[in-house]
Amino acid sequence: MAWALTAAETAFRDEVRDFLARELTPELRAAGRRCSGIFTDYEYGNRWHRVLAKRGWSVPQWPVEHGGTGWTPMQHYLFAAELAAADAPPRAPMGPGMVAPVIIAFGTEAQKRAWLPGIRSGEDYWCQGYSEPQSGSDLASLQCKAVRDGDHYVINGTKIWTTHAQYANRMFCLVRTTSGGKPQQGISFLCFDIPAPGITIRPIISISGDYELNQVFFDDVRVPADGLIGEENQGWTIAKYLLQHERGGAWAPMLRARLRRLTTAADAAFSASGGDAHEADDMALRLAEAECAIDALEATELQSLRAQARGEQPGIRPSMGKVLGSELRQRLTELGVEIAAHYAAVDLPLDDGLQGEPPIPEDAVFSMSAYLNDRAASIYAGSNEVQRNIVAAHLLAN
Repeated sequence: MAWALTAAETAFRDEVRDFLARELTPELRAAGRRCSGIFTDYEYGNRWHRVLAKRGWSVPQWPVEHGGTGWTPMQHYLFAAELAAADAPPRAPMGPGMVAPVIIAFGTEAQKRAWLPGIRSGEDYWCQGYSEPQSGSDLASLQCKAVRDGDHYVINGTKIWTTHAQYANRMFCLVRTTSGGKPQQGISFLCFDIPAPGITIRPIISISGDYELNQVFFDDVRVPADGLIGEENQGWTIAKYLLQHERGGAWAPMLRARLRRLTTAADAAFSASGGDAHEADDMALRLAEAECAIDALEATELQSLRAQARGEQPGIRPSMGKVLGSELRQRLTELGVEIAAHYAAVDLPLDDGLQGEPPIPEDAVFSMSAYLNDRAASIYAGSNEVQRNIVAAHLLAN
């Protein structure tokens, strides 16, 4: 990190490092390195979440009264940086980072008591019901309907790209409760248990070979009306609030960790393949350029931290970070594929990565699945084209 830490920040960083050295097992580190998606598979991600929960660090961003840590913005950044540097498994954000802030901001006290403890401990695992066929970036056009019937809502329709629905026991979902008028005016935000009678979860295998995504079908599914967050037809306001959390966060620590691993893989690849020196120099230059871009992104994120410490609203910063971070992530996976190509004629096995360095660096072996998975990075959480429009509208209005 290219900034001076205070004595207190240095002590905090060392405390985190000591914890990771004790608790982050070789198996969990391997899972973190081999993660080709946004976050690790349920088995490893939830296991790591529960380890953090025992330390009281599973939901550091939450208010202290709900189990948060009360850390400063810089401490949060340091924590993220140390997790990434140690190859900790990236955790699914749907519960801790997406629906939980909504429950805290808009939920009743009964809803907070019912749902927050399970998210914090890892006992509950949530999925997100937002996108639909033909209603992805144009989220306001969603058609999945929920009709009030006494103490329940009856849901009919479908959701798509529902990440980890096969593992989840709860879902937060946008549904249409009123038709007519502006599309945004008839949407509500519901939370409910899954699976349930009438729910069908159909796998979607991505081009990378990963099974993260699903299409979820609702056929007269009855869910309790007390799962409504906020008021009926207030869902669009709540959805926008949630998307700020989905698009926010720090990209630089994860990108820097990936760059470190790619640099190691490149050194080994060109050495093992006897590649042309000019090619090796060109790759070194491109990796250095990526490092400069990460430095610039990190500087932007640190500016956001200072603004956050002053109590300023995030404004367009989440949209800017999402564009810069996701496109840089894609650039790194492209470099990974080029590095991996130099192993094509090298007959070296990959070991389990748990004892010593594998003969072929893992970032080279898993480069293609990471490349294919990251094609979606500029689409999910609001496409980058939409984010550029948000940034442009803000700048032109000021």
